[in-house]
Parts: sequence; C-alpha cells; structure tokens
Amino acid sequence: MSVINEDSVFTSLQQHGPLAVEENIRIHEPFSSATRLWVKNICKNRLNATKYRALRNQIFAFLDISSFAQLDELLKSPHTQAARSKRACALLGNMFGLNGTSREIEARVHQYARTADAVINSLKVKILRQYSSYIASTNEIEVANDPVGLLLIMFDNRYSKKARFEARRKVVLMSLAGSIDQRETETATEEKFSNFLHFLNKYVWSNSLKIGELETVFLHSKHSKTDFSCTEVCPISPQMAEKITLAPDSKLTLIKRRRFVSGKHEIPIYVSIRKKQPEAKVLKLLRKNEKNPSIAVDDELGLMAVLDSVADIKVFQDHLVRSASKADSFMALEDISDTLTGKLPYKSSSTGSSSKTEMLKFFARLGGMRVEFIIHTNQSWLNYMYKHDVAHDEYEVKRIFDSGVMELLFPEDIYHLNHKKIRSELINHFRRQIT
Repeated sequence: MSVINEDSVFTSLQQHGPLAVEENIRIHEPFSSATRLWVKNICKNRLNATKYRALRNQIFAFLDISSFAQLDELLKSPHTQAARSKRACALLGNMFGLNGTSREIEARVHQYARTADAVINSLKVKILRQYSSYIASTNEIEVANDPVGLLLIMFDNRYSKKARFEARRKVVLMSLAGSIDQRETETATEEKFSNFLHFLNKYVWSNSLKIGELETVFLHSKHSKTDFSCTEVCPISPQMAEKITLAPDSKLTLIKRRRFVSGKHEIPIYVSIRKKQPEAKVLKLLRKNEKNPSIAVDDELGLMAVLDSVADIKVFQDHLVRSASKADSFMALEDISDTLTGKLPYKSSSTGSSSKTEMLKFFARLGGMRVEFIIHTNQSWLNYMYKHDVAHDEYEVKRIFDSGVMELLFPEDIYHLNHKKIRSELINHFRRQIT
C-alpha cells in the first residue's frame, strides 16, 4: 500500500489530502467560505473526518486546551508554553514507558527530535545529495526539539507554509522514533546485538585471527556492457591488484575478510554486521505505511556475508548451526529464500526490489535473538553492488520514490521538485558512477 493513498496511516502529512498545510491558518475564520468548503470536503470521507477529530482531540489534550481559540493566548505566553512543555514530556514519558527524572525524560524526547532530523539528513547526504539545497530543513525547525513548540509553530501564521509543514513532519517523525525506542527497550536490542557479536567472535570466526583482524583482498571482475552484471570474478592479493590495468568493462573491488574453520580448512568470508539505526527504522515504517515497529521492522539485527562459492555458503550454514550448538542454543532457520542459482525469481514484498536479485536470505533464531542473514557469492554480491535494476543504490532510489515516501516527506507543492524526473535522473546518476 502506498503511503500517500487515501488509506494511509500518515494522512496528516499528505499535501494532497484534507489536512494539507495551506498558505495561511484559518482557525479564526470558522464561518468563512474557505473554511466551509474545507469542512464540506473532509465530510465526504467518513474515515478522514474520524481521523481529523482524533487528531484534533490529541492536539487539545497535548497542549491542555479545549478549543483552537485558546491557541492565541498560548502563543503569546512563553511562561505557559514552558509549563505545557514540561507536562507534555511527562505525558510522552508515560506513553513510551520512559523511566528517570523529568530532565532525563526530556533529554530522551529531545533525542527523538534528533532522530527525526537524522531521517531527513540521511536522505539529504546520500540518495538526494544532488538536491540537498532543495530539501534542506528550515533552520528554526531543525533546532527545535520541544514537541509543544513544534505543535504551536503549526498554528502560527508568522511562519511560512514550508516551516509549518516541516514542524508537522518533525512531530510525526518524533512519534515514530518514540515507538521505535520503546520497542528497542522492550526487546533489549542493544543487549542482543552485543550478545550476537560475542557469539560470532567466540564460536563462529577462526581463532587464528585476532578479534577485528581482517585480511584485505580485491575482487577482480569483468562485467557485461549491457547491464554491467558480473560475468567473471577472481579474488586477488593487493600486490597483484597493483599490477592490473583495468579495462572499461572490469573493476577492482576491495573487501576485507575474516575466516571460519570447517574441518581442517579455513574458509575466507567477507562480513558486514549491522544493527538498524533508528532513522533507518523510521524510514522503513514510512515505506511500509505502518506505525507499529513490531510489525514492520523484523530485521533489527542483520549479517551480510560474501563467500567464494555456493559450496562455501553451504559449509557456512552448517558451521552456523554447529556453532550455535556449542553456544548451548538450537538454531532454527526461518523464511528461507534462495535465488543464488538464478533459476527462481526473487520474490519480495519490498517496494522497489528487483526479481533479478540473487542471494540466499533467511532468519536465524538462536539465543533469544532473531537475526537476518543475507549471503552472497562474490558474483552475486558484485551484481548487488553494480548491476542495473539490482544495485543497492538503485534499489534505495526506487523504494523511496515508489513507496510514496518522497512525496510524503517532500511534497511537490512545497519543495517544487518534479519527483518523476528526479527518480529517473538519480538512477542514471548512480549507473554512471558504477561504470
């Protein structure tokens, strides 16, 4: 489901919907022709009317007012605003299950604001870097961490339409950040990540290397001229790489590998281990059109591995199961998807993903954790990095645009961007960077 359709759970951010931010606030003109038309339009859809009433009541309860008419008085009284801010942080602390002093809870709420800013900045510095000046947040909004202050900006005609929209956007993103923080606390994500690293270092990786010690190699690869898919790949030493003159259809890709022991053999493996950052989880909630992290974010802990061959991958899977047994835990492999042979199309519910993607993907349940494993051969990983329609940078562009998140966070009528044109330009840009 697109995040910008009429059934979206993020109706309050939609600029094409009944709750769109307008050029001016009209809450003091309840009987004007514009207000009458707005009421008529919102009442055409019962769900929108219900959402509006729920949102209005939440705002009143949060600001401790009973009508919009009281907003003027609140806007003119910094002392009252400060008192309402303290009350609001206490309310949020109870809602998200935060413990500590009022100052500690306030700091946690302000961290949600920084996560909201990180969501926008993560897009600005990577996928949308070429358009960073277009989507940069208004200074006054970026430095605001108080949810009451942000809510009041939404109803303050002294602020521009863009600033009022960004205040609303930040409040919504802060709410998602709070839900994610609550989920991480409930599931002890930090502790599980630490336990997972300990499991890998003690039971999975070879003792012949120190913890964190990596061996540098290069993947010397040749690629198709049509879609830049990998046709041939060979791991070589850094010394050999220095002697190679690259042809237009070839690449040298540096990787740093660990080892694991199987029988009498040590098998090299490139590994990337991650704990999904809060801003990435917020974006995933938006893409999935979901406000509940327990439903939408099932890949908090993850490991991506690259091995020389499919045979090595099978050995690694067996090694994982045996290693879990040594750690006194059974390991169950769940939701297995294997498209490494290329005979079966990759099936994913994720918007923007390509059926041409080749990988082994599964979730491993062990030691009270559920970890996502994505495993590649050297060739499939290079396709994941470089192949047209499959490369990860392309995938990120497609999913942010095709899910409707780009329109939700940076609506065209406010940021004056042609999303369809930008999507095409960015895909071409990343392809040019590869070749």
